[in-house]
Amino acid sequence: MVAFDSLFEFVRPKIQHCFEQPNPRVRAPSLESVGSVEYINRRIRRFLLLLSIKYKMTLLTTSIQVTKHTKYKLNNGQQIPIAGYGVYDIPRKETKALVYRALKDGYRHVDTAEGYGNQGEAASAIADFLKDHPEVSRRDIWFTTKISDKNHGYETTKKAVEKIANEVKQYVDYVDLILIHSPLADKESRLGTWKALQEHVIDPTHPVLSVKSIGVSNYGVNAINEILQWEGFIVKPVINQLELHPWLPRVELRNFLIANDIAVEAYSPLTQGVKLNDPELCALEKKTGISKIKLLLTWSFLQGFIVLAKTAHPDRIKQNLDVLPDGDDENDHGKLDLDPDVLQVFDKPDSVEILTWGGRDLTLL
Repeated sequence: MVAFDSLFEFVRPKIQHCFEQPNPRVRAPSLESVGSVEYINRRIRRFLLLLSIKYKMTLLTTSIQVTKHTKYKLNNGQQIPIAGYGVYDIPRKETKALVYRALKDGYRHVDTAEGYGNQGEAASAIADFLKDHPEVSRRDIWFTTKISDKNHGYETTKKAVEKIANEVKQYVDYVDLILIHSPLADKESRLGTWKALQEHVIDPTHPVLSVKSIGVSNYGVNAINEILQWEGFIVKPVINQLELHPWLPRVELRNFLIANDIAVEAYSPLTQGVKLNDPELCALEKKTGISKIKLLLTWSFLQGFIVLAKTAHPDRIKQNLDVLPDGDDENDHGKLDLDPDVLQVFDKPDSVEILTWGGRDLTLL
C-alpha cells in the first residue's frame, strides 16, 4: 500500500513548477491556459490514480482539501457540488420541507428520481428557496433526476422526459443532470434511452426540457462500454451513481471510471443504517471519538466521490453536511482527513456486500 498523500505532495510542486516557470524550449501550457491550481491538482491526482491502476498499487488517501463549497468539474465542463442531499424513500408530502431545510443548511445539490414520486416537490423547494434567498442563483443549485427502469427505450424515454418537464419545469428552467436509473433492460432499449437523452444535451434550447448533463446509475463496465462503443455515441456519461461504502468499494469499476473520465457518485454511503452496528465500525467510533456517521461520510469524500447523504430527520441534515469544513468561499479550502489506522480497517478491496436492489449486483448486467 502506498500513501497517496505523500506521493502527491512529492509530485505536485515539480509539475506545478513546470506551469509557473515553463521551459522556453518546451511547448508547455501556461497556468492561465489550463485553469486554476486546484484544477491542476485534480489532474495530477487522476494521473497518479491511473498510474496505480497500471502497476496495481493500492493508494491510501488520508486527507484532501475540500469544503462545503467544493465542486468537481465533470468531463463536459459542468461543475457539481460534492455534497448532495438525496430524497429516496422520502414521502412526497415531506419532501418539499426537507429539501428547503437542506438548502437552508447549506446543501447546493439535490438528487431525486422519477421513480421516487417526489421530483416535483424537490424542484418546488428549490424555487421557493431561490425566491426567499435572492443572493443565491439557480446556477448555484444542482438538480438531478433519473429515468425509471420501466421507461427504457427511445420513444418511452422521450415521453418520460416530457413527464419530468411537466413536473419540474415550472420550478426550475433546466435540469442539471438526468441519469438512467439502472441498466435493467435489454441493450437496444438502453441505447434507445441514451439516444433520447443525448438529444436534450445536444440541443440546449430543446423545446421540451433543457438538460445540461446526462449519466448513468448502477452501470458496470459492459453497460458503459455499450454506450462508448455505440455507433450513435455523441455525448459521454458524466457520472456513474453507485452504491458505495467500505463494504462495497467496487475498486475495479471505479478504476475503469477514472480511466474514462467519468465521475463516481456514491449513494447509500451510510449503508442505509444496516452496518451502523458493525463491530469494527463501533470499535473505531470508541477508539477515535468520531461518530460512525462522520467516519463513513469522511471515508467516501476521501475516495474522491460525489456523496449523497439521505435522511428524513431534519436535525441530521446539517450534521451530515458538517462533516465537511466550512470554508468562507469556493477558494478557501479546508482539510478533511482520517487516521491511516482507520483507513486500514476500512480497506476492504474484495468486499462485495450489496445492501440495495435486493442484494442484486446490477453492475454485472
